[in-house]
Amino acid sequence: MKRKIYDKLLDWKKNSAGKTALLIDGARRVGKSYIAEEFAKAEYKSYLLIDFNNTGGDVLDLFKNHLGDLDTLFMYLSGYYNAKLFERESLIIFDEVQLYPRARAAIKYLVADGRFDYLETGSIVSIKKNVKDIVIPSEERHIKMYPMDFDEFLWAMGNQTLMPVIRNHFKEMKPLGQAMHRKAMDFFRQYLIVGGMPQAVALYSETRDFDKVDQVKRDILALYRADISKHAEGYEMKVVSIFDEIPAQLSKQEKRFKLSSLRKEARFRDYEDALFWLDDAMIINTCYNSAEPNIGLRLNMDRLTLKCYMADTGLLISHAFDEKGIVTEEIYKKLLFDKLEVNRGMIMENIVAQMLVTSGHKLYFYSNSSRSNRDLRMEIDFLIAKSKISNRHNISPIEVKSGKNYTLTSLRKFRDKYHAQLHTPYVLHTGDLKVEDGITYLPVYMTPFL
Repeated sequence: MKRKIYDKLLDWKKNSAGKTALLIDGARRVGKSYIAEEFAKAEYKSYLLIDFNNTGGDVLDLFKNHLGDLDTLFMYLSGYYNAKLFERESLIIFDEVQLYPRARAAIKYLVADGRFDYLETGSIVSIKKNVKDIVIPSEERHIKMYPMDFDEFLWAMGNQTLMPVIRNHFKEMKPLGQAMHRKAMDFFRQYLIVGGMPQAVALYSETRDFDKVDQVKRDILALYRADISKHAEGYEMKVVSIFDEIPAQLSKQEKRFKLSSLRKEARFRDYEDALFWLDDAMIINTCYNSAEPNIGLRLNMDRLTLKCYMADTGLLISHAFDEKGIVTEEIYKKLLFDKLEVNRGMIMENIVAQMLVTSGHKLYFYSNSSRSNRDLRMEIDFLIAKSKISNRHNISPIEVKSGKNYTLTSLRKFRDKYHAQLHTPYVLHTGDLKVEDGITYLPVYMTPFL
């Protein structure tokens, strides 16, 4: 399936010219191995793929014994994989490289040799246990791969025309109109349900069967649990407890993650490594409270006040509605026709977080629970900064509204208090585009353009 990251791989090949290796980092099952091999087939005369998840000791020993003699190393690899290598025309792929750190460390010497290009794929590669015995090569560049975005989902559905129309209307700040907006929301609700994991999207594009898609997503969640048991050594129970608690925390009106729900006297320092593990594995997207919305959102970040979103909203739905082991067709129909009475806000806020991260934003929100001053008491779902920072008017507050009837009390309070730093206040909702009273209301599917 068509993925946007492919163009970034082309840029790397052209501009790097063999001077760096590229590491595609991402959660399990987001399509790293697939896109690496598709890129190799289309852009190189030949390629060689070493899957360290399924590699025998003979190949591993080559990296131990022959790094000092690269001619011999390449000769053995070429023979073992039955792939002829051509200087400056071949790509060597290290798949799941985090499972064999010695190969990752060898990148320094392989890139310096200059004969071939090197592409690495990995999950949870920066976990301490996977890098503690090696020197991270400075010749290694990183690129993150996320679940399929709405644009890529539309491509998989065979629709190449809708997103350009949406993009054009956003640029001109014009509503789409009733018919086009209804069509866009129909596709978007399908995207909400299916999510962006390529295996689920591919199956849905073929079958349009939500039950079959749900089983695929449930298999991926089981894989994540297996990864936790295998790799989060020493604190796997804490990781599992956070992972299991995410839907319950997001279903509350205040979506801040409260450790007290895990254990009455739980402290942040006791769970910090577990939160880091899930974020580093790109299973969750962490959103931090920026205590003073200003030029540097990160400078005022409160690490103890945070929200945890699932990196893929389709997985969140299968994770949340798990009473019978499978999401029933009835729940999917309610989601599809916007008839779900509960948890709708959780799902909508999660997809906005997912789209913001995919678009390159760090996640921040604003929360002030003042008991002494009602005017200071407010909560804003997300904050984003302008791409070009100036002395004033840099921060855009974002409120996410899943229903048709809502109030904007916090947004108006925020606008009054931080007017000097206010750029554009946004409401992301299920309606069409409009601008009223200085507030821009956007259909939620326009989030990627912010």
